[in-house]
Amino acid sequence: MSKLSGIGGRLYRGETSIDFIGKRRRWYAVSALFILLSIAALSLQGLHLGIEFKGGSSFTVTKAGASIADARAAVATAGVPGEIIVQNIGTNKVRVQTAALNSVQNNAVQDALAAKFQVAVESIDSQIIGPSWGKEITRKAVQGLFGFLLVVMLYLAMAFEPKMAIAAILAVIHDVFITVGIYALVGFEVTPATVIGFLTILGYSLYDTVVVFDKVRENTRTITSTSKQTYTQAANLAVNQTLVRSINTSVIALLPVASILFVGAGLLGAGTLKDLSLALFIGLATGTYSSIFIATPVLAVLREREPAMQALAKRVNARSGNVAASPVAVEAIQGRGPRNQPKRKNRK
Repeated sequence: MSKLSGIGGRLYRGETSIDFIGKRRRWYAVSALFILLSIAALSLQGLHLGIEFKGGSSFTVTKAGASIADARAAVATAGVPGEIIVQNIGTNKVRVQTAALNSVQNNAVQDALAAKFQVAVESIDSQIIGPSWGKEITRKAVQGLFGFLLVVMLYLAMAFEPKMAIAAILAVIHDVFITVGIYALVGFEVTPATVIGFLTILGYSLYDTVVVFDKVRENTRTITSTSKQTYTQAANLAVNQTLVRSINTSVIALLPVASILFVGAGLLGAGTLKDLSLALFIGLATGTYSSIFIATPVLAVLREREPAMQALAKRVNARSGNVAASPVAVEAIQGRGPRNQPKRKNRK
């Protein structure tokens, strides 16, 4: 712990520094790879929507030693059309989800399951969810997501600045998209618990980003008057100063979620927990990554395009005699092109 504290102290004082923003293209490439994998997973497999979203029938059998294979065989004898999802819930329950069934098909499935597992028909928990209810749940989930993003963007724009809000929202979209892609890749079922997990990771991702941005604002409050650092250098220092805190917070948050995912859902078979825990686990990890490697570099690129920050970069570079002191600033200045440079009059 003392060694970690020593590293954190050196990072905070600027004695040791990691160039997060200068190497931003590496982080962008990593994110692009995960985004491409997410697009491929969503295109090829898609999301496995739960019965709450698409409607259908659900049958839960309580029987010690109930297996997925036996449940599938029983439903097959009933001649049920469409996709069938079978999963264990704990150690003594198996749940079968089908498309919407009529009363005859519903009774046939219950009889087949009762005969296969040698239980009474009345003991089988049967539920029928109509597609209209599923559409309503989907609509409310989408409304909640966009409402959340809008409110957060307005708050960040007022509390910090509009460009910080843009960078933070881009990081959040990055986190959600990758989380959804991994969800499609592993084939977990999307349930209302999954939506709750998504909304939770949005809040955590923004929390970590706001912590970094608050330090960026502190470091850049009087930056144009001092001319000691470019905006990129001050922002990179802020990321280094909050790095240890972000890692500690993330590890502490990931440990209980990992125990729910791997112990609760994996070892103990609590299937109802895996939907929420997987979304939280992936989202917490990507949220920490994006706040350090995505949000702040994007913010630096946006701010370095401002004329005031370009002028600051010229003063800092002229003072230090090193034009490579701020790669982002140099790129922004060079990107203005010859037409933005003042024309010199020819002297005769």
